[in-house]
Amino acid sequence: MQEIERKFLTTSTAFIQEATQAQKIVQGYLNSHPERTVRVRIKNEKGFITIKGKGDSTGTTRFEWEKEIGIEEARALIQLCESGVIDKTRYLIPKGNHVFEVDVFEGENRGLIMAEIELSSSNEIFEKPNWLGEEVTTDERYYNAYLSKKPFTTW
Repeated sequence: MQEIERKFLTTSTAFIQEATQAQKIVQGYLNSHPERTVRVRIKNEKGFITIKGKGDSTGTTRFEWEKEIGIEEARALIQLCESGVIDKTRYLIPKGNHVFEVDVFEGENRGLIMAEIELSSSNEIFEKPNWLGEEVTTDERYYNAYLSKKPFTTW
C-alpha cells in the first residue's frame, strides 16, 4: 500500500498524440490535512475513496489506500467535501515499462499541466519523454490537496 510517485511539469501538449486513454476526473477532499488526506474521486462514471498518508523526506513515497465506491455515493460525498473541488482530464501515456498520467487542469487550476509516474522504487530509472519538464515532486504546491485550497490561477 505504498505509493512511489514522481511529478513533473510538461513543456508542451505533445503528449496528447501519444495518449491511449483520457479520463474526466472530479475530486474533492473530506480532509486535506498534510498528515493524512481523504479524497473522493469520480473518474468517468466510477467513484473512489482514497486515504493518503504524509510523504517521506523525498516526497516520492507515502501510504495510499483506495477503494471503489458506488457513483451515487461518490456524488453525495463530493457535496460534503471541503471547498475547492479539482476538475481535470487525465491522459494515460505508455512509455517504456511505465505509464505517465498527465493531468490537464480546468477551472481555478486552468493552465496547469502535470505529469506523474508511479515507480517500484524511489531510484528506479525510467524513460523520460521529450515533453517532460521540471520535476516538482517535493513542491507541495503541486499536490492536489494544496491546489484545492490555493488554486494555480492565484499564484
